[in-house]
Amino acid sequence: MEELMTQAGEFAPVLMSAVKALIVLILGWIAAGAISGMVRRKINATPKIDPTLGNFSASVVKWVILAIVLIAVLGIFGIQATSIVAILGAASLAIGLALQGTLSDLAAGVMLVVFRPYKLGQFIDVGGTSGTVVDLNLFTTELVTPDNVQIIVPNGQAWGSIITNYSAHDTRRVDLVFGIDYNDSADKAMQIILDIAKSDSRIMSDPEPWVRVTNLGESSVDLTARLWCAASDYWDLKFELTKAVKEAFDSKGISIPYPHSVEIQKKA
Repeated sequence: MEELMTQAGEFAPVLMSAVKALIVLILGWIAAGAISGMVRRKINATPKIDPTLGNFSASVVKWVILAIVLIAVLGIFGIQATSIVAILGAASLAIGLALQGTLSDLAAGVMLVVFRPYKLGQFIDVGGTSGTVVDLNLFTTELVTPDNVQIIVPNGQAWGSIITNYSAHDTRRVDLVFGIDYNDSADKAMQIILDIAKSDSRIMSDPEPWVRVTNLGESSVDLTARLWCAASDYWDLKFELTKAVKEAFDSKGISIPYPHSVEIQKKA
């Protein structure tokens, strides 16, 4: 009995340390989330500061606090800060090799924030993956596709890939190609397209709408229309203008060629 009491007495300090460490971890995790959220809100509330910087700064603050919490937990178990530094120094090579991908993502995240090839809310393509940027933190960039699919891109891959930013500029050019029959008047068809373009308030007058014959295909004369609009109107304008030109061609007697076969009947 006395032996059991002795063992329990020896185990009690370890149990108390574990309980304290758990409490510190829980409180530290809550504090990290609360403080990082406050940093994000404060920065994003300032109109002159890009929201991308707010998200990234909040991520940095969260991980710094968690690192401090981890050191405090180790201290509860009697591991001093100097010992931790010594251990980290001795294991730095192993840690570097094991986490080289993570460290690369961290460095790339800093580069993405500094040079800002994209920002929150912009539609981009990163190495063949397209979507709207909804988050940029220390290690990853989060995209959402037009059909609402979440895509997580490691920052190292994003920084090392070709980045196409469709939202970087306020305006975009809409290129449309229409094929007409060789028997139809190209001038008439081009005027129809121009009339539709000039009647749409979303299409800019400067640069002026442009329509030209750009190709003589096997079965059609191809007309290319180049129109400028606000970037936010790009897709709606592209779809609606295609429909409007099709309907105008139908009403004006302009034919749009399509592949078809002709059956020849032999005489009996």
